[in-house]
Amino acid sequence: MVDFRIVTETFAVSPQISLADVAAAAAAGYSLIINNRPDGEDAGQPTAAQIEAAARAAGLDFMSVPVVGRPNPQQIEAVHRAVAGASGKVLAYCRSGTRSITTWAMGEAAAGGQAGEIIERGAAAGYDLAWLG
Repeated sequence: MVDFRIVTETFAVSPQISLADVAAAAAAGYSLIINNRPDGEDAGQPTAAQIEAAARAAGLDFMSVPVVGRPNPQQIEAVHRAVAGASGKVLAYCRSGTRSITTWAMGEAAAGGQAGEIIERGAAAGYDLAWLG
């Protein structure tokens, strides 16, 4: 079931996506999928390699930046660079979407984004980023 949560015009997050959701992402105009979930967190979750193969078959780019707990500076920078340099819309996913939006939010804040606006965008997508303020 597709649960893409729009954060900006060019960035969305989602709980774990399925292989079918990759086709939905392509149809919705996404150009890059970022995986923020380590393989093996839950039995039965698709692996990063499976999602990557589906993404590439659908003409999408794919990047894996698995995050455990809070993202580290290298993960934040990698996601920020990928989102900023993407040729179209970006979809990031993890188990619930929280690690994905947290990684994005920390990158936006580090790049000079206004905490209030980042927090509002998170809230509109269903995530509490009040800790950023």
